[in-house]
Amino acid sequence: MGQGLSCGTSDDHGLFSAVQCGDVETVKTLLERNSSLVHRSRVYDRQSALHIAAANGQVEVVSMLIDQSVNPDLLNRYKQTPLMLAAMHGKLSCVQKLIEAGANILMFDSLNGRTCLHYAAYYGHSDCLKEILSAARTSHVASSWGYARFVNVKDGKGATPLHLAARQRRPECVHILLDNGALVYASTGEYGFPGSSPLHLAARAGSLDCIRELLAWGADRSHRDDSGRIPFTVALRYKHGACAVLLNPSSAEPLVWPSSLKFVSELNEEAKSLLERTLMEANKERENNILKGTAYSPINSDDGMDDNISEVSDTEVCCICIDQLCMIQVQDCGHQMCAHCILALCCHSKPNTSTTSPTEPLCPFCRSRIVQLQVIKFEKDEDTNHDNYSSKIRKSRRSRNLSEGSSSFKSLSAVRSFGKMTGRGSGRIAAENEYIDKSQ
Repeated sequence: MGQGLSCGTSDDHGLFSAVQCGDVETVKTLLERNSSLVHRSRVYDRQSALHIAAANGQVEVVSMLIDQSVNPDLLNRYKQTPLMLAAMHGKLSCVQKLIEAGANILMFDSLNGRTCLHYAAYYGHSDCLKEILSAARTSHVASSWGYARFVNVKDGKGATPLHLAARQRRPECVHILLDNGALVYASTGEYGFPGSSPLHLAARAGSLDCIRELLAWGADRSHRDDSGRIPFTVALRYKHGACAVLLNPSSAEPLVWPSSLKFVSELNEEAKSLLERTLMEANKERENNILKGTAYSPINSDDGMDDNISEVSDTEVCCICIDQLCMIQVQDCGHQMCAHCILALCCHSKPNTSTTSPTEPLCPFCRSRIVQLQVIKFEKDEDTNHDNYSSKIRKSRRSRNLSEGSSSFKSLSAVRSFGKMTGRGSGRIAAENEYIDKSQ
């Protein structure tokens, strides 16, 4: 694109062409010859050299221009800042440099009334999203606006970054936003169908991964938009059959991440990551059970896999479910259990939003309050690393092949208890799916 703007046409065009290509020496030469060029912009869209450098990821040029005292919050024709364009195009190094230079993350454009956070979420640039959120925690935003308000800021049509990420099928961005306090129940204004929740928009887009994330964070399948539609109805309308089956209000409820509990906010990153991964695996088992016998039966199955994995040693097995590896330890009392049983203590019901101080879970061994969890540290061994954890668990389940209710401990297992729930709901889903197939 920039080849037509050769250095021979004019200093302006030469500068913009050099900036776009990242030709630092030419930029330096032109600015030394005419320092006023740094304040010029293109005629039609009024893109400055800083806008062009940021959009193209030319961080050395961005640094040079900032060193020339260029305002990091310059506006183009649509009142977009260089930071917005860097976030839009996923140029992380430029996002970092502009924030470091004091770029204002709270500015809105005139095109859609969006911030740099909206752009990062819409285009699915999770690394830029994290950087902007990190800046919001440590800047004046936290004290002036409030961090939660910034995460849930609405654009000109009433869409939050979470709405945009769900609509554009960006599950990683959906997860990051939810983990940083995005409201899973928020409704849009004019964006999409008025009154849509993020779950409505994920259903419209047909994104199973976004739906999984939203349901795991407590999204309500019975929430209605301004026209009275629930996400299930939206998925049907856009012919996303598998999404519709999972969103059917008569299906079993998924496990929900207990974000309102005190110990969750105090989890270290390793324990939190393990529990989140375990919760998603448990919910995928639920999905497989629900989808069996429908036109959307899961293609991949665990049957016949991981035959080369040895059975779990009895010394490592959780004493509650007698089925899973002990992976989590309660910090104060030292009692150990598997991640599934920890989830069973906290995740069978959605958080009660009317309760200001939810009850903390109790250790099933000593009945002391669980206020901190940590991942058990194993010796370096290829059979106990996290990569093999899931497959090892699957092998242990098949090798034991214990029937439901055969042990008094079994009912306490998160997966086993959850299996009962899906068993009760799956019949209704199959019947409902016959209606779905006929209606399409």
